[in-house]
Amino acid sequence: MKKAYINSPIGIVEIIGDKDGLLAVIFMDSSESFSSEIPSELKETVKQLTEYFEGNRSEFQLKLSPKGTEFQKRVWNELQQIPFGKTSSYQQMANRLGDPKVIRAAASANGKNPISIIIPCHRVIGSDGSLTGYAGGLHRKKWLLAHESPVTQGELF
Repeated sequence: MKKAYINSPIGIVEIIGDKDGLLAVIFMDSSESFSSEIPSELKETVKQLTEYFEGNRSEFQLKLSPKGTEFQKRVWNELQQIPFGKTSSYQQMANRLGDPKVIRAAASANGKNPISIIIPCHRVIGSDGSLTGYAGGLHRKKWLLAHESPVTQGELF
């Protein structure tokens, strides 16, 4: 297992992967020192995340290998269908998974997403439009949604 770290506008991001693909992208809240060395297996992930934070990337082309249950993987796959600059509600997610009653299970799986940003769990909001929980912190979720908003990127008319 290899690790890399990048400084982002919303804190240090830890990237974990191996020969099978990307395992995790996690926000770190500590100010510990970290190695600036980037293992070859993670260079493309670092490049694409850096481009994302610079506003030059809206889609990722990376091999993902998150660890989880079959249901969690279904939810994470569904998350990847939410387009850049758009949001979905937990209820819409449950409906797309084929059972409106799995809303809590879908929300739980969303919260256990190990690959932040690339599997865009930050794009899921409450049915009333509220910013509901985010493992990386609501301040980061708010920043990510604003970063992806077409209005903030000057694409309005």
